[in-house]
Amino acid sequence: MSKVLIIGAGGVGNVVAHKCVQAAETFSEVLLATRTRAKADSIAAQINSPRLTTARLDADNVAETVALIRSFQPAIVINVALPYQDLAIMDACLETGVHYLDTANYEPPHLAKFEYSWQWAYHDRFKERGIIAVLGCGFDPGVTGIFTAHALKHHFDEIHYLDIIDCNAGSHGQAFATNFNPEINIREITQKGRYYENGSWIETEPLSIHRDVTYPHIGPRDSYLLFHEELESLVKHIPHLKRARFWMTFSQQYITHLRVLENVGMTRIDPVVYEGKEIVPLQFLKAVLPEPSSLGENYEGQTSIGCQIRGIKDGKEKTYFIYNNCDHAVCYREVKAQAISYTTGVPAMLGAKMVLDGKWTGAGVYNVEQFNPDPFLAELGGYGLPWHEEVNGALAFE
Repeated sequence: MSKVLIIGAGGVGNVVAHKCVQAAETFSEVLLATRTRAKADSIAAQINSPRLTTARLDADNVAETVALIRSFQPAIVINVALPYQDLAIMDACLETGVHYLDTANYEPPHLAKFEYSWQWAYHDRFKERGIIAVLGCGFDPGVTGIFTAHALKHHFDEIHYLDIIDCNAGSHGQAFATNFNPEINIREITQKGRYYENGSWIETEPLSIHRDVTYPHIGPRDSYLLFHEELESLVKHIPHLKRARFWMTFSQQYITHLRVLENVGMTRIDPVVYEGKEIVPLQFLKAVLPEPSSLGENYEGQTSIGCQIRGIKDGKEKTYFIYNNCDHAVCYREVKAQAISYTTGVPAMLGAKMVLDGKWTGAGVYNVEQFNPDPFLAELGGYGLPWHEEVNGALAFE
């Protein structure tokens, strides 16, 4: 058994803490650290386990993180803080020789751009230190990469076409709210779309391409093409891909609110002067929107996330669909969280468990599709995310 340090006490941190405590055979002690300790204390009171303690931490401060790691001596750090803090936390892990795992790739605070290059650049240093960094081990990115690796290992000789589809068919009763950190969420979906085809990246205007996609047990939903970080790593690590795209559902009400906020400048990330002080409009908007972790109690409906894949097996064309559906109300009853947090937090815990149990090994910086998918998927359902597959059925994207 090993100690684990979780950095971040939002909705995802809550789920990770719950699940690490459940997995007592791997995690002997759990420390939940965040800038506002009261948030961690609230989660700890809810879980009520002597194996879970809390600490205050400014994760932007490498020296402070190093001191906490040296004091607690975890075997791995699970980073579910802001993507802006990824590099600082990786620096602290390098200095202390501790394994690292996150759920979202690094994004500079003052540039609405996310890519893996900054973190991939750490590979040699982690390798020399003899420790592992696992990038993007949420659901998407995360499980979607593991699903794709599973498909390549067990169903295809070559994968040619990959469409990742993500539907949230839940209802939380709010006029406008985001399911995870509003600042990160809105930066992500207001960027230009991008997909990979025939060796090139093709850029599109934000939310300009959409298709009607039918999701299991949910039905048809309008789905919009976005750029999502796992496309970058999957194109790099999965050979023979001719096209890779990512699609996500949004209601017309959500898009209308978003357009209005964009038009009046509330999604800007550059500072403006208000009453003699500089403020960032998007950060102000985050402060007035509902806290994502507060949405769970009244959330109803399901999420559905999966990979629709077409390729070649034994010289013949084959189709394959692998997916998970997750119920918001069921998640709330178990861990007081909505399904978006749950589907991110469970894989984060399980990825750390894979490292500590010796199922995922190596030294350096890795994306999840580079590991053996079998032990991860063997345990995923038991921790609340069962997966399903359909072979040679009709796909939304032919």
